[in-house]
Amino acid sequence: MTENLYPLKFKTIFKDKIWGGNKINAVLCKDFGDLPNCGETWEISGVEGDISIVADGALAGRSLVELIESYQGDLLGFKVYNKYGSQFPLLVKFIDANADLSIQVHPDDELAKARHNSFGKTEMWYVFQADEGSSLISGFNQPVDKEAFLDKFNSGRLMDILNREKVKAGDVFFIPAGRVHTIGKGLLLAEIQQTSDITYRIYDFDRVDSNGQKRELHVEEALDAIDYSFYDHYRVPYGDQKNTPVELVSCDYFTTNKITINQTLERDYSDLDSFIIYICFDGDLILDYAGGKVAVKKGDAVLLPAKLKRVKLIPTETCKILESYIDR
Repeated sequence: MTENLYPLKFKTIFKDKIWGGNKINAVLCKDFGDLPNCGETWEISGVEGDISIVADGALAGRSLVELIESYQGDLLGFKVYNKYGSQFPLLVKFIDANADLSIQVHPDDELAKARHNSFGKTEMWYVFQADEGSSLISGFNQPVDKEAFLDKFNSGRLMDILNREKVKAGDVFFIPAGRVHTIGKGLLLAEIQQTSDITYRIYDFDRVDSNGQKRELHVEEALDAIDYSFYDHYRVPYGDQKNTPVELVSCDYFTTNKITINQTLERDYSDLDSFIIYICFDGDLILDYAGGKVAVKKGDAVLLPAKLKRVKLIPTETCKILESYIDR
């Protein structure tokens, strides 16, 4: 069956969120129908209850889990398959924050396994678009411990100790499990993360939903999940180059590069035992592989099976993509 593998696109899963807006449609050209506040799209997902379905080609209608069971290492890479089995290890999202998301934290693998029989949630953000004055929160702006955190929380002064960063398009933030964070109003970004949907909500700005209800908080659960460390910087530094991968993040769970392309670029993955995910966020290109060609446009996420080791990326004018895989 392996001869049938080709670069895969999946049906977008749209998520209504209290803080969502219209940029998923206006900027990424994804029609979310009559959802009132589309805050997220899940582009490639192995999360139970939200398994991605192939959108087109010979495998259209097949689920990601079915593909893994059929193709195993030819799809995922044999090292990846041996580690994760039928669980696809990454979740790819687009997030439109029309209002601040809740202040939150995610557990690491050990805590998530003990409490939820799940993976933890380490993630990264690449900002596509930022309204003027937009910001986000990542980590603390001073050394704190659990007691100091609780004191600030209980006195209504939590924001005093959180690190707020002004943000522009192209900014990158790495959010390891345990880091307190929130995505701020006016940001449209890609999120690449471990396959997990576990979030401990610490503070939600006293918002209410359409029924007048506040969302549940998980402060007690969060206390043991938080990394109270203070760091000198939280934004990921990188230098832009054309027609060559620029590494943004490399961790135990994924590596992500940015590639700005204005001429045909050949990519050889012969030394990599992993699938590749391409996320196109500016321009469009043709993905040329041994079995044919696939058009990739702004807002597309494409899963390149591990079996396909050599491809050409052929842009129309200038195209910008993120390239993610697992190499540890």
